[in-house]
Amino acid sequence: MSQRLRANALLVLWALICSFVAGCDREPESREVTPLTGAIMGTEYLIKVIDLPEQFTLMQLDGDIAQLLRGIDASMSTYRDDSELSKFNAAKTTEWVAVSEDVVEVVEHALETSRITGGAFDITVGPLVNLWGFGPDQHPDRVPTEDQIQAEKARAGYQYIHVRKEPPALKKDKEDIYLDLSALAKGYAVDQVADYLESLGIADYMVEIGGELRLSGRNERGMPWRIAVERPTPGVRDIFNVMQLESNGVATSGDYRNYFEQDGQRYSHTIHPRTGKPIDHRLASVTVIAERCMHADAMATALMVLGADEGLALAREQGLAAYLIVKSADGFIAKSTESFEQYLDTNEP
Repeated sequence: MSQRLRANALLVLWALICSFVAGCDREPESREVTPLTGAIMGTEYLIKVIDLPEQFTLMQLDGDIAQLLRGIDASMSTYRDDSELSKFNAAKTTEWVAVSEDVVEVVEHALETSRITGGAFDITVGPLVNLWGFGPDQHPDRVPTEDQIQAEKARAGYQYIHVRKEPPALKKDKEDIYLDLSALAKGYAVDQVADYLESLGIADYMVEIGGELRLSGRNERGMPWRIAVERPTPGVRDIFNVMQLESNGVATSGDYRNYFEQDGQRYSHTIHPRTGKPIDHRLASVTVIAERCMHADAMATALMVLGADEGLALAREQGLAAYLIVKSADGFIAKSTESFEQYLDTNEP
């Protein structure tokens, strides 16, 4: 599964995408844009607020959002030894370990996603991600032995994790279980920022963290947000298609940014829980649109693990709006669920 240091901006997030995409020939409206940028969770974020209410200041907004994101990072990071998640991973116990409500919410959603995807999504494969060199140490340059893979697989299994809401706590059946929430924590953070903006009465915004998105209302031109799906070609930034969105969470998972090569073979950062090895199929990227970004984030990862045929079948079964780009002899072909088609922009490049 893609418990990943996923490359930023798998969705192409040019600041004014209409400047790059045909079909945007109307004059922009005079709407004020308040941009906020920063770094968190090992990546960068970009937030656009349209027509910030006058009772709020940029300094207040920036401070509140930064504090919110720091809190999530302090709870869920695997890069910080003092995070709640790292402390849970380090605890050699099978007793309940107290955590925050935020951590419980994310882990609970992860376990539900594991169940509906038949284990294609699994937050316990972190040791395998680390073994292949895509974890916090970031040394993706070696192929582990089969014995090493099987040893780390023996530690994994979402069924060994339990959640308690009152009081909030986590429990593991094996002392050496290791959780990695990177496949949905950014999506959760996006949702939290979006919910905060809506609590202030802000209706038009874009929140992007490390390529995960949530959009609401209209952009600065008074039009629906237009977001490009990137062509999944290593080393190239190009538009493959364009979405038109107004109130959606969006996430993309792909295998073309974070990988290493050895003896002519490419090894993706996306690890399949069933094999303990990087995925090996022709699906290059998956984009999922959902009401909540966390759900889109988790499901994009699961579909990427499953591959084009099995992934598309699951997306249809779950009623997901999903867009899959598949490698072919002639380049790439797109497959999508029927519910995704409504979001494709007819003015695509």
